[in-house]
Amino acid sequence: QVQLMESGGGAVQVGGSLRLSCAASGTVIIMQSMAWYRQAPGKEREFVARVQMDGTMTYADSVKDRFTISRENNKNTMYLQMDNLKPEDTAVYYCNSMGLKEYWGRGTQVIVSS
Repeated sequence: QVQLMESGGGAVQVGGSLRLSCAASGTVIIMQSMAWYRQAPGKEREFVARVQMDGTMTYADSVKDRFTISRENNKNTMYLQMDNLKPEDTAVYYCNSMGLKEYWGRGTQVIVSS
């Protein structure tokens, strides 16, 4: 059974940094397209960043040059380094795995205060 477990969320001030982790079990992340999504209060879930099986990375325009997605294959873990955080980055961040099936983690809360 595939499980994705996010961690690393928290409360930071504007301009601060956080690193989110997504630990996968029941699947091998290098064989998947892995991504981060987020959902702010009252808004729909939106794409943040993706790393493809071949290592290609894509980002939403709103986070480009501030966020960095990466993966550590030997730990079967994906990361999202978030720098220069803004209040509009406040959301629950979800890990997503896309292969033959799609899986989601339960999310980790990020709060950015001014």
